[in-house]
Amino acid sequence: MNNVTKLFSVVMMIIASSILEVRAQSYVTYNHDEAKMNQITVQEIGAGGLTPAFYYDVFHRSYQRSAGSKNKLTYRSLAGVAGWQQVDDADSVKASLEKRAEIEALNVADRQIDLAWLAEGTKITNKLNDFQNNINRIVSAGGTFNEKERWNDYYNIFQCAIKATQDAYMPNAQRKKEYLTIYADICKQNETLVKYIVKLNTRTKTKELLEATSTRPNHNGTYARAAYNRWRDAGWKVQNGNSSSDGGSNSSDGTITIDE
Repeated sequence: MNNVTKLFSVVMMIIASSILEVRAQSYVTYNHDEAKMNQITVQEIGAGGLTPAFYYDVFHRSYQRSAGSKNKLTYRSLAGVAGWQQVDDADSVKASLEKRAEIEALNVADRQIDLAWLAEGTKITNKLNDFQNNINRIVSAGGTFNEKERWNDYYNIFQCAIKATQDAYMPNAQRKKEYLTIYADICKQNETLVKYIVKLNTRTKTKELLEATSTRPNHNGTYARAAYNRWRDAGWKVQNGNSSSDGGSNSSDGTITIDE
């Protein structure tokens, strides 16, 4: 019984919906307003006349006279002619944009691959490593940690410049110029740092020499005794030589007397 009731309810709902739909379609289809249709027709294509005529004669006489000549069809036709004349211009603009797009595609490809770093990256990295090694020598050469930190700031600046150049949207030719400029700056700062380290080493060694307290011994007596012994030996040699030449006889000629 319940199933029959439900089925009957569904059938009645379908019938009611169909009746309402037919009535709605009938209302929309046959609710015709002649005055509105004439007004729209005059505005769009300039055909027909405005109704009721008495109303427009009394309240909108000037509009009634010019409504047909000021219809939208005239403006649409003029716009179509003007648009047709713009076809050649549009084709020219399209061709220019396509050519520009091809150029930009090549530019994008040139900017995405960093060929300049492949060519210049090795020597820049090596020079940057030399610069870092020299920075690490500052403290051992007699410098302070503040001085080392200041030079480390230069090192970080160069690294930041290299990173910015790698991430920049620029052609490889311009990128190579930037890399070479960075390399020249690294070389210049490295030379300055080397001179500074040499100065620190010289200052340290000079300070050590000035602070040295070594005593130089006095060997004047030793040198005098050695000279005296050499002089005495030379005298004995001369005396012995003269004695041998005289056949063993003692002669006063050529004899050197040494008073000890």
